[in-house]
Amino acid sequence: MLTKELVKGLNDQMNYEFFSAHAYLATAAYCSSESLDGFANFFLAQAEEERFHAMKFYNFINDMGEKAVVAGMPSPNNDFDSVLDAFEKSFKHEKEVTKRIYKLADMALDEREHATMTFLKWFIEEQVEEEASFDNIIQKLKRIENDSNAFYMLESELGKRTFSPGE
Repeated sequence: MLTKELVKGLNDQMNYEFFSAHAYLATAAYCSSESLDGFANFFLAQAEEERFHAMKFYNFINDMGEKAVVAGMPSPNNDFDSVLDAFEKSFKHEKEVTKRIYKLADMALDEREHATMTFLKWFIEEQVEEEASFDNIIQKLKRIENDSNAFYMLESELGKRTFSPGE
């Protein structure tokens, strides 16, 4: 049985995942406005992935016999100085997601809530991949600097990204 505090934490994280999707949609819009369609595609796929994460929380909360509570959200950042800035801010955001997941996992561990601990293990592993992905792209963007051919190649690579729930 979930405590009120744990249910609140799960709902807060569900809503933060929805906010993450919203934030990545805003980042995609920035990229589109700069005619960087490959980068926009990357962030659109990221937004889909975050909605998928939010729905995992939604379903888990309901499966545990509790009520998923959808809350309002603040406006995401819509302004970036560059694609590098967009990725750096996104990386910072992912680090916050990781911190929040860890805090939730600690709460579940303290409460000996094994089902929640098992559920959150997937997210802990997912966050390792998320942070590594953003860090990798940032490192590539920094190496590229002003090489327009390399920039185009990276944008083209990211333009092929798709999201599939089985990933």
